[in-house]
Amino acid sequence: MPLKIFNTLSGAKENFVALTPGQVRMYVCGVTVYDSAHIGHARALLTFDVIYRYLKFLGYQVQFVRNFTDIDDKIIKRANDEGVSCDAITHRYIEEFYRDGELLALLRPSVEPRATQHIAEIIELIRRLENKQIAYKIDGDVYYRVASFAGYGKLSGKKVDELEAGARVEVDERKESPLDFALWKSSKPSEPTWESPWGPGRPGWHIECSAMSTKYLGQPFDIHGGGRDLMFPHHENEIAQSEAAADRQFARYWIHNGLLTVSGEKMSKSLGNFFSIQDIVGQYDAIALRQWFLSSHYRSPMDFSKEGLEEAGKAGDRIYETIDRVSLAMKEFSQPAPDATLIEDFRREMDDDFNTPRALALIFDEVRALNRLFDDRNLKGIESRGSALRLMCDTLGLLHEGYFDRKKQRFLKRTGMTNLKIEESIHLRNKARLKKNWQESDRIRDELKRQGILLEDTPGGTLWKVK
Repeated sequence: MPLKIFNTLSGAKENFVALTPGQVRMYVCGVTVYDSAHIGHARALLTFDVIYRYLKFLGYQVQFVRNFTDIDDKIIKRANDEGVSCDAITHRYIEEFYRDGELLALLRPSVEPRATQHIAEIIELIRRLENKQIAYKIDGDVYYRVASFAGYGKLSGKKVDELEAGARVEVDERKESPLDFALWKSSKPSEPTWESPWGPGRPGWHIECSAMSTKYLGQPFDIHGGGRDLMFPHHENEIAQSEAAADRQFARYWIHNGLLTVSGEKMSKSLGNFFSIQDIVGQYDAIALRQWFLSSHYRSPMDFSKEGLEEAGKAGDRIYETIDRVSLAMKEFSQPAPDATLIEDFRREMDDDFNTPRALALIFDEVRALNRLFDDRNLKGIESRGSALRLMCDTLGLLHEGYFDRKKQRFLKRTGMTNLKIEESIHLRNKARLKKNWQESDRIRDELKRQGILLEDTPGGTLWKVK
C-alpha cells in the first residue's frame, strides 16, 4: 500500500510520490522566538516530528528544514518593552525552544535556518519579483502585487474579490490594493535594519520562509507543513511570491495540522488559557502529551483536556511496563526481527495519511495481547512481537529514557515525600519479612499503597513505583 497524504492544495488524499526516488525534502514553518513556546506549538512540532520519523522508518533520506522567525514586530516590541536588543530576546527563546525540544524528544531537523542569517537571499528574491513588476516600492517599503498572480487563493480556497470586499489585511492607503502584502519594510526608530536596494529596512514575514525553504530544498520540493492557522495568509503568500518569482510550482504536498483550543477558544495569554510546554511536561510528562496528541488525527481540531492527559499518562505506563516485561523475558544480546505481520499492520494504518489513532489502537491491542501471553506463561513468539512493539513505539517517538524516574520525581514533588523516607519504609518492611513478621510487613506495604506507592519484590531487591 502506498503512503497517502491529504494534500491541502488539492483537498484530497493523494499517493505520495517523491520528486527524487528515496529522498524527501520537507519544510515546516517554525516558531517566532519572542516568548515561551506553548502546547499549541507543541502540537505542530509533534505532528511533524512523527511525520519525519515515519518517513525515515519507510527508508527515505529526509532533508527536513524548520526555521526560526527571529525578526518580527512581536520580537521588536518585546525587546523595546524590556529595554534589550532583539538579539537578546531571540537568543533567550531559541535556547528555551531547544530545551523544550529535548523535553519532547523531538528529532532535530537537518537544517534550522534563521531569517536574519538569510537577508541576502531574501533581497535577491524580492529583486526578482521587482524585475518582473510583481513587486513595487512605496517610500522605502516594497509590496507584492497580488493582482499579478492568477493563482492567488488556490491553497486556502479564498477568492480575491471576496477578500477585497472584507479582507483581514492591514489598511494602508498607499498600496495599490488592500490585499498587497509587504516584502520589505523601511526602517523605523529602535528597529534592527539591513541595507537594501530600497533603503535600510527589514524583511516581511512571508518572504523569509520562501527564501529559506528554496535555498535548502530547491523548487519545487516535496512537502510544506505547518499549523492550519498559517494557511492564510502566510502559506498563500509564500506560494504567490515563490511561484511568481520562479515560474514553477513551489511545493507539491501541503500538510496542515489542526488547531488546539482551550474550552473552544484559541490559546491566548490575554484570555489566561496559555500553557507553556515546560509547565505541561512538568505535570504530565512528554510521553503523555505526545500520546494525547497522537490519539486524535493530526488534521482534527483538539480541545485541551487535563483528564485526557492523565489518561494518556496511564496508557504510557502500560506501554513501558509491557516493554519492560518483554525485555526481562528476552535472551541476553537477543535482537530478534520484528514480527512482520504487526509491522505490516502498523504500516497500513500509518500509510493512510499518518493515522496515528489507529496506529495507537494497534499498539494497545498488542500490549494487551502480550500481557495475556505473559500471564498464561506462553512465551512463544514473545521476542519478535516485543521487538515489533518497540519499533512501532519508537517510530511514533513514544520511547523516552528515564520515563519512570521522571514519574517518581513528579510524585515526590507533588506529595512532599522523599526518596529517603520511602527507602526507610522499605528497609523496615524487609526487616519485618526477615523476622517473618508478616503482619508488620503487610501493614507497611498497605500504608505505602494508600500513599500512592506500589512495591515490587525482585531477586535484586524491593523496588517502588508510583501507583
